[in-house]
Formats: sequence, C-alpha cells, structure tokens
Amino acid sequence: MRIDIMTLFPEMFAGPLGYSIPKRAQEAGLVDIELTNIREFGLGNYKKVDDTPYGGGPGMVMMCEPVFNCFEHVEQLDPEPGRVLMMSPAGRKLDQKLVRELSGEKRLILLAGRYEGFDERIQQGLGAEPVSIGDYVLSGGELVAMVVVDSVVRLLEGALGHEESATEESFSEGLLEYPHYTRPVEYKGMRVPEVLMSGNHAKIELWRKEQALERTKKWRPDMLDDCDGTDEEV
Repeated sequence: MRIDIMTLFPEMFAGPLGYSIPKRAQEAGLVDIELTNIREFGLGNYKKVDDTPYGGGPGMVMMCEPVFNCFEHVEQLDPEPGRVLMMSPAGRKLDQKLVRELSGEKRLILLAGRYEGFDERIQQGLGAEPVSIGDYVLSGGELVAMVVVDSVVRLLEGALGHEESATEESFSEGLLEYPHYTRPVEYKGMRVPEVLMSGNHAKIELWRKEQALERTKKWRPDMLDDCDGTDEEV
C-alpha cells in the first residue's frame, strides 16, 4: 500500500509514523508513506495558501489553487490511482468498518487542512471523501490523518506480530475487547480470574465473550444496536 499525506506541517508526522507498528510496516515494505508540504505550492513570494472567506466571518479558508496544484503533483508520484480522503469534522466518522475498507485499497491520498477549513470546491473538484474521528474540533487535520494511517496500517497483512491480533481487538467483532491479565496472579488484593488459568479453552472463550458483552453494555451501549452478538449467543 502507498499512503500520500498532503499537509502544511509534515514535521508533525515524524514521531507517530517513526515508531512501533507504522515504522515496522514501512521497514518491512508493507506500506510506503509519503508526505508533501502544501506550502510548497503556495502563491507568490510568501507561498500564500489561505484567504478570507467570501460572505465574511472569522478565520481564514484554504485556497483552491495551492491544494489543486499540490494534489496534481502528488497524483503523478505513482501510477496507481488513489482514494482521496479529506480530514474534516463534517465527514463520515471513522470506525472499524471503514478502516477495514480502507486497508484493502492499494493507495490512499489524505488531505489534512488547517484554519477554518477548505474552499468547498476542493472537495468537489478532487472528489475527496470527508472523514472525521469524532464530534469535536481540532486545530487541524494532521492528528486525524495520523489516526487514519495508524488504524489502517495495523490491518495490513504482516503488520502485527500475531495473526489473530487484529481480529481480536476492540470493535473488530462489534464489541469492546475483553479484559487482559498477565503476571503476577495477585496484585494489591486483585486476582487474575481463575478461568484464565484453568487451561479450559472453551470456558476461557465463553468468559471472554461474556466480558466483552458486559463491557460494551457498560461503556458503549450504542454499539449493541449494530452488534451481531446477543445474550443468548454468549
């Protein structure tokens, strides 16, 4: 997979993409992540990328021309056409279903903006799909793009150390993940559940399903509307 990120602050990505799973995936040749600075395509001596909005209002809006010029440059960096995603609070909310969908693409082109947002013609002209990570406002789209990249890369075959890791994580089966324990058996009066040390894999699996359902009921009951699991099944 190739992921291109268009941003005004490429230096922000060095840390999140330079450690752990994203780093290992890049080193293993599973993903190629490239950053392009939109500012390089800004207008005039000052590389202008934003302007005041028509109709008035606070803040500045990212201009069409620098973004289109940047996109046309990025598009030519690889012959594989890319699925274009625009980081926007007004977009489709990122969930595990969308992450799995994106992980099947050969190329993604992410557009991370700043200021009050993008000139509407950018989304229209590029056919970009707006994507959000929640109902709140951030200073820019960089953090959103990092979340998209991390969530997608970990689903690429070979990115995780254990072949079942991705399928057993929270949201993968429509429920939150079950509790995990490790050594010691007891710590400050809190013990590891006996079933996990029983060696009975059928009982362990049943316990984990029950715990996943209970956690989801407690912390994310909204997920149960779309969940295939029921009390009878666990």
